Amino acid sequence: MAIEIKAPTFPESVADGTVATWHKKPGEAVKRDELIVDIETDKVVIEVLAEADGVVAEIIKNEGDTVLSNEVLGKLTEGGAAAAAPAAAPAQAASAPAQAAAPAAAAGDDQILSPAARKLAEENGIDPNSISGSGKGGRVTKEDVVAAVEAKKNAPAAPAAKPAAAAAAPVVAAAGDRTEKRVPMTRVRATVARRLVEAQSNMAMLTTFNEVDMSEIMALRSKYKDQFEKAHNGTRLGFMSFFVKAATEALKRLPAVNASIDGNDIVYHGYQDIGVAVSSDRGLVVPVLRNAELMGLADIEAGIAAYGKKARDGKLSIEEMTGGTFTITNGGTFGSMMSTPIVNPPQAAILGMHNIIQRPVAVNGQVVIRPMMYLALSYDHRLIDGKEAVTFLVTIKNLLEDPARLLLDI
Repeated sequence: MAIEIKAPTFPESVADGTVATWHKKPGEAVKRDELIVDIETDKVVIEVLAEADGVVAEIIKNEGDTVLSNEVLGKLTEGGAAAAAPAAAPAQAASAPAQAAAPAAAAGDDQILSPAARKLAEENGIDPNSISGSGKGGRVTKEDVVAAVEAKKNAPAAPAAKPAAAAAAPVVAAAGDRTEKRVPMTRVRATVARRLVEAQSNMAMLTTFNEVDMSEIMALRSKYKDQFEKAHNGTRLGFMSFFVKAATEALKRLPAVNASIDGNDIVYHGYQDIGVAVSSDRGLVVPVLRNAELMGLADIEAGIAAYGKKARDGKLSIEEMTGGTFTITNGGTFGSMMSTPIVNPPQAAILGMHNIIQRPVAVNGQVVIRPMMYLALSYDHRLIDGKEAVTFLVTIKNLLEDPARLLLDI
């Protein structure tokens, strides 16, 4: 029974996909739920699994081909590994003549090769079939083998490795220590690049900065991190959960920062879906914490950890990366001191975190050393005024420098 291997059903936000990698070839056996092919969309890589045990009978869409939702990629013959035998039959049949010829050749060697000649050929690694016999009936004599041995000794060494090296040269061009390698851009990387350019072209984007003293947050985390981890089944207490909680509170107070533009309309969202930018091998991805305003610190940390693992394994779903009303990105993970993050349309703003550095600051007229972080808020000036943007960032700063405000809602 033939089963069609189909592309998954793409959501409305995804028009099509690209066949990234076939993990099985025609004739290869597969087990139910085994990975057959990867489909790369603008957002994620989707795995297509086998619906039943069987054998890949045909590949219709090759790697690099564009496919639509539910389009047929290939066909699977149901029936288990035994069905793979017919696919291998042509190769076996092709090798049959060579196998049949081998006994005949061996028999012929006994008739045309003298025992002395055979022994000499074996001692010098000479293939008797490569020697033209000068004896009666084409018999290979000892003198023929001696001549072949001498010819082998005097023959120049064949540069066997050079053609292979020459064939590989187009892949990586080298001149001394200068090398170049050309690889196609992944669909995710290409989409990120296009969207970033569109955001800068179609949005009146500005960035405002502030700095936050992380002393209170660091002290709180240091005091309770072990208890937190034990109480929440191994979930570690990081800094990101504090920023997400502070952002949701600030978004409630300044709803324009949580809004989006749809044509000539402004859409105010009555919920806070926070996107958390995560770096992966395929490019930047932004999974979304749904209703983050209802989540506690442990829920946020667990959600971010799960998304991070999925991003590294390429397991994020399209639904997990769709939507979002506001985004937080942490360049400090890689040592960034300051940046101007780019807004992710149709959102109106994005918060950029950076690395924490011990710096001298003035506190109550005294110069003290404090762990300081620069914050950056990039925003769409068509929707958000400068006053709102600055107030939003100051709210984040105040909530983080005095975490009790998060609990007291002040």
